[in-house]
Amino acid sequence: MSRAKTNNRQNAELLAIEGGKPVRKQPLPWELPGAHWMGEEEARLTDRVLQAGSPFRFYGLKPQHMTDKLEELFRKRINRRYALGVNSGTAALSISLGALGIGPGDEVLLPGYFWVSCVSAIVRLGAIPKLVDIDDTFCMSPEDLRQKITPHSRAVLFVHMSGCTGHIDQVTAICREKGLKLVEDVAQANGATFKGKPLGSFGDLAIFSFQLNKNMSSGEGGLIVCDDEHLYKRCFAIHDLGYARNAAGRLDPTDERYQLWGMGCRMSEVTAAVALAQARKLDRIVRAMRTSKWAIRRELKKIPGLQFRRILDPAGDSGPFLITIYPSADIARRFTDALRAEGIRGVPGSTACLYMEEWGLHWHFNVPSLTHRRSLSSDGWPWTHPANAFAAEYRYDRGTLPMCDDMARRGALLTIASCLTAKDRQEIVQAFRKVAAKML
Repeated sequence: MSRAKTNNRQNAELLAIEGGKPVRKQPLPWELPGAHWMGEEEARLTDRVLQAGSPFRFYGLKPQHMTDKLEELFRKRINRRYALGVNSGTAALSISLGALGIGPGDEVLLPGYFWVSCVSAIVRLGAIPKLVDIDDTFCMSPEDLRQKITPHSRAVLFVHMSGCTGHIDQVTAICREKGLKLVEDVAQANGATFKGKPLGSFGDLAIFSFQLNKNMSSGEGGLIVCDDEHLYKRCFAIHDLGYARNAAGRLDPTDERYQLWGMGCRMSEVTAAVALAQARKLDRIVRAMRTSKWAIRRELKKIPGLQFRRILDPAGDSGPFLITIYPSADIARRFTDALRAEGIRGVPGSTACLYMEEWGLHWHFNVPSLTHRRSLSSDGWPWTHPANAFAAEYRYDRGTLPMCDDMARRGALLTIASCLTAKDRQEIVQAFRKVAAKML
């Protein structure tokens, strides 16, 4: 270290973690994007459903067709032929993979940075998850994907992680070349685009989540979009009780192609009412987060030694997360701890500011059911299924994916609330500068 840099650190302001005065005293707002925008419209639409006594979408005293309206909005928004509201993003994943006929003898490739629902959907269908490393976009690496494809590969689950996408165009091309089905998980990036095209418009199927942490929320809820009529009808039957419905909303088991096993994952009209109101605000919610994030990031880029997640299309970023990268795991931890001491933290229960290894079930090696191949049954199914013998040597623990290991150790994450003020942004930047003066 140069003498000038040493002197600068010695003269820097005393950090709060060392006993100095913190930059801010109030916690940052909860990182729940849609919740900050809930109000009269959600209440009005929900009240319409309740006053009509018709919370079930297919029939009732006076149906309000909220789910139909939500699906129509997403069909137009994502430019897909079909949309299907369901009761969660987790269900949407299982339904979509089930509609593709995924099962024993198949492997589904997915990134090691995900949400636990992604891998559970594969395992519960009796298929094998195969991990693919990420690149500096924090999404699936096309290069590693190409190397991991085997004769057992049936589908790719591309997860648009932490608010925006990676090389979805390259992954789409690989899937077409290799004859693999592509499912997009847009749960964390609803409202984002890539080169002007909405995320959710690239794959054979795409899923969305409306859980409370997502860009728009109905508390719980999800949605599937696709262009293929046969896939849509399979999704419909699986999401319901295994059959189609007739014009009166009653189960219709007459079409042999759609006599399946259903999951009972229908979206209620109450959920759809809240989601519809939120969907109408989604562009404004995303714009607020993206504006705050990039205002902060532009200032932080001036700090020597601080690196960032690579974002291929800043204009298409939905903005809920700012990921920073540090020279070492030790600096990442100490820097994040110091930021939190400066007041860059959320209320109790919030995950506003953390180093990446704290990000729990988003990392493959933090999912014990995966690393230990645990099962719903005592025999270790699906790994013990004879058709899955090809996966006997597959690993899921730390050390499996070098880039995931490195980014988890050296990365940190700041959530960007959809209601940040100019003062909030200014204090976030001030805290980063203050800590960097001592640590970078």
